[in-house]
Amino acid sequence: MTEQKQEKIFKHWLDNHKALLFKVVRAYAFSPKDHDDLFQEIAIQVWRSIPNFKKNSAVTTWLYRIALNTAMKWTRKETKHHDGHSSFDDFWHLLHKKETDLDPRLDWLYEQISQLDKIDRSITLLMLDGFSYKEMSHILGLSVSHIGVKIHRIKKHLISLSEDYEHHEI
Repeated sequence: MTEQKQEKIFKHWLDNHKALLFKVVRAYAFSPKDHDDLFQEIAIQVWRSIPNFKKNSAVTTWLYRIALNTAMKWTRKETKHHDGHSSFDDFWHLLHKKETDLDPRLDWLYEQISQLDKIDRSITLLMLDGFSYKEMSHILGLSVSHIGVKIHRIKKHLISLSEDYEHHEI
């Protein structure tokens, strides 16, 4: 594959699937600086993966697999690096009002998703994007039945948390 063709594919994938990548970034990174770092890391991995894409799966499935695997590795690396250290970025949101007023329920949902372990977090993102159990199984390397059990438990957990959230909002 020529570099020119690889660049064309890369630009096309980023243009068409940026939202998918940002969704993963938002679920795994929590400060603006970390969002940038993780997105850059995912973009690098997408670039490197293009020659290996054999079209055996949908591009979205391929990109999700790359993004989730990269995010999980990045999280492990960042956790080791940041253990015992607080960054100014961790408190930046306290000093600045958000530029866009998003639905607070969406912020709440992403906050809850961020508290899940890495596999449950990945499953939740895939579920929210409408992937089938079979597709999730392929992306994450888990059995279809295991995906089903985990989704049932995740939904039950989030519903329980949402009931508490709603009671506090009233």
